[in-house]
Amino acid sequence: MVPEIKEMVLEKVAAGPVSARVYMGADFGKGPPIVLYLHGGAFLDSDPKADRPIASSLAKAGAIVVSADYSTLSGNVFPKALEVSFSIFSYLALKKAGLGDRKSLLFVAGEEAGGNVAAGVALKARDQMPDVLDGQILLSPLLDPFMGTSSIRKADKIGMRQRWTEGWSHYLSGGGCHPYAAPCLCSRISGVAPALIFTAEDDPLHDETIGYAARLKKAGVGVRQHVLPAGTGWPSIYGGKSEGTSTWQDNVSRHFGDFLQDVSVQPQLH
Repeated sequence: MVPEIKEMVLEKVAAGPVSARVYMGADFGKGPPIVLYLHGGAFLDSDPKADRPIASSLAKAGAIVVSADYSTLSGNVFPKALEVSFSIFSYLALKKAGLGDRKSLLFVAGEEAGGNVAAGVALKARDQMPDVLDGQILLSPLLDPFMGTSSIRKADKIGMRQRWTEGWSHYLSGGGCHPYAAPCLCSRISGVAPALIFTAEDDPLHDETIGYAARLKKAGVGVRQHVLPAGTGWPSIYGGKSEGTSTWQDNVSRHFGDFLQDVSVQPQLH
């Protein structure tokens, strides 16, 4: 069933009012999980009205998904993009948006560039609001500013290499490369929230995604990792060229539902 969608303005976010599109699955019940969803777009897109199929897929698992426009206030530049996103996370953590209740679990999710920011929010939450974030969902997160993995060589084929190069240049134009800006370079990643991580065999971001998952596991972080087969249309989630019909949606919904069960029963998933 298609989730119900409503438009909101989060008026009292510390960084300033933020527009948000809220996706509500028909099956959510008492104490529904709340997901702060951060969109992709290579650190270049900022259309708050764009369709967000990842958000819809997460909502179908029974969550309330807040697709927040972190780009307009931040210009998609670090550190402002992370600061705005973290202030939205803090706002949702205090239940000020009137979504969910005191039993609602809180997650942060994002694909590609949004996955980078979501991973940064998870690191900052560990450092500044420990035990508040219940999980992070990273879908082909864009983590490596050096673009040095083997799988990134596929980026030309799907039309993304130049875009990612320009996007990284824009995102880091604020100066420096803080670990929150490039989580794959962070030397201390223990203690972050459990992670649900997705990539695909034909994903140019496959290697950096799997590499980050491996580092999280080594640091003792609970990780659920899923590599979808080639041909599911996965690169389309961040605008990559992909032949055929996208068939990844049910996989995302199902695995997120399983992750919810794991975290609900065992908060410190291992």
